[in-house]
Amino acid sequence: MRTTPAERSQPGKPDVPCVQLGRTDIVMSPLGIGTWSWGDHMIWGYGQSYTRQDLETAFRVCVEKGITFFDTAEAYGWGQAERLLGQFAHTCPEPLVIGTKFLPSPWRLRRSSLLAALENSLNRLDMERVDLYQFHKHFPPVSFEAWMDSLIEALEMGKARAVGISNCGQHQMLQAADLFSERGMSLSSNQVEFSLLSREPEYTELLNVARRQGITLIAYSPLAMGVLTGKYTAENPPVHKFSLRERLALYAYSLAMPSCSAAKACQYGPHEIIQIQHLVDVLRDIAAAHHKTPAQVALNWVICKGAVPIVGVKNEKQALENAGALGWSLTRTDVAELDEVSSRMQQVSNSA
Repeated sequence: MRTTPAERSQPGKPDVPCVQLGRTDIVMSPLGIGTWSWGDHMIWGYGQSYTRQDLETAFRVCVEKGITFFDTAEAYGWGQAERLLGQFAHTCPEPLVIGTKFLPSPWRLRRSSLLAALENSLNRLDMERVDLYQFHKHFPPVSFEAWMDSLIEALEMGKARAVGISNCGQHQMLQAADLFSERGMSLSSNQVEFSLLSREPEYTELLNVARRQGITLIAYSPLAMGVLTGKYTAENPPVHKFSLRERLALYAYSLAMPSCSAAKACQYGPHEIIQIQHLVDVLRDIAAAHHKTPAQVALNWVICKGAVPIVGVKNEKQALENAGALGWSLTRTDVAELDEVSSRMQQVSNSA
């Protein structure tokens, strides 16, 4: 078993400032990589359009460009994402911050299930402890409080350096923070969907409350499953990219996660793409002014809002583009323009 490299001193990169994870001493890049697609055959077609070698090359490029935060979960690729990430990280000389997640499925009826799942994740990652262990989403019948107690136990046992939650609104986040505070500990993060097409964390004050509480907001699907990259048109909408099997799998995912507008975005047809075209045009204009791409602008917008975006990567090209969101910043005028235009797009995302 290896010790996670994040425990070594953080050298950082001259053009990539580090951010603090919650109230811990853990520092990481302001943008992370999400590994939902790693090893996933059902939705993302692992082994067909991209391979293990593609992922390993992408991982190496990300690290070379200063990206040190990688997020995975036991549910991604049925554990394969954790295995791949562990194998890649094991050969990496750079200090990394690695987070994974526990899914409290309805058939997990005991608090001890979380600690058992953590042990399994550590085995797949080949680590003695993980930097960030997260609660994926609450499902009954086990209470939210019981799962938080288990997360606290994981911290007390030294199996995780920090713990967080995911897909939790303001009420549950504050509830968790209070439970941790009562035990002399702190909740480090809350991972939620946040993008120019899904601004609920802003509108509900979740983002501001997290900041005041010293909780890092981690933003998944910051590109709305690629919709904000500008690669789709009315003639070539996302629905054409995915096979029937993949669309059904994403539809099932959106049913399990009703609030996930990114999964719904994969069902976008010509009508929805036309409705958000103005936002894409603004992204292109701002990107041109900064010599960037629309995707890099969309990611930088999330960073400017004070959240840490985690973006998927399957090959070297995507890794290089993602890294291009770092080392610069949108102007206040840019952010204000994107805020104004995107505020009119929320209804499209919610009704898809």
